[in-house]
Amino acid sequence: MDKVDPPTSAPAGGSRAADWARLVARVAQDRDKEAFTTLFDHFAPRIEAHLQRLGLDAAQAEEIAQDVMITLWRKASLFDPSKSALSTWLYRIARNRRIDLSRRDRTDYVDPQSPAILEIASEGRIDQAFDGQQRDDIVRGLVTELPNEQQSLVKLAFYEGLSHSQIADRTGIPLGTVKSRLRLAFTRLRRGLEAAGVEESR
Repeated sequence: MDKVDPPTSAPAGGSRAADWARLVARVAQDRDKEAFTTLFDHFAPRIEAHLQRLGLDAAQAEEIAQDVMITLWRKASLFDPSKSALSTWLYRIARNRRIDLSRRDRTDYVDPQSPAILEIASEGRIDQAFDGQQRDDIVRGLVTELPNEQQSLVKLAFYEGLSHSQIADRTGIPLGTVKSRLRLAFTRLRRGLEAAGVEESR
């Protein structure tokens, strides 16, 4: 594979952006660790410094910066250089992670990565319906409209991050019933998102 030298100073004509895009493509296509290291060394400290300027302490900023770069490693194929610069894409991820961090102190936080959500999502693409601040706010409103028997289970899944089996143990409801009610609840929530104009990522 051809080696792409790390971009240094910002040359004219957008060639720096093209260099970054080529490095990301190498990560996406070949899992190229050298390319990823170049990206990490350049962007991670900048993201970390940016987050500290926004008020996060050093440990939180470092954690989020590393999480952003892990996301780049895992989801490099999702970056589209025709839509945004790499820095814009990474800083947007960092912003969302910072929002998530602030939400975790709230009792009504909806965790899109909770075990119950991921377990149901493995049967389809439901997990992608719960990304972003707008979706989070809408989901919390939709949860209050669910039937009581579904709402109580969804709250255990969303707010406490319990798995299906943990919910069954907590409530004494058979595991099969827990799964069935949660599946129905997710169907209602997804339809509610669609009705609100919040579409799933494809």
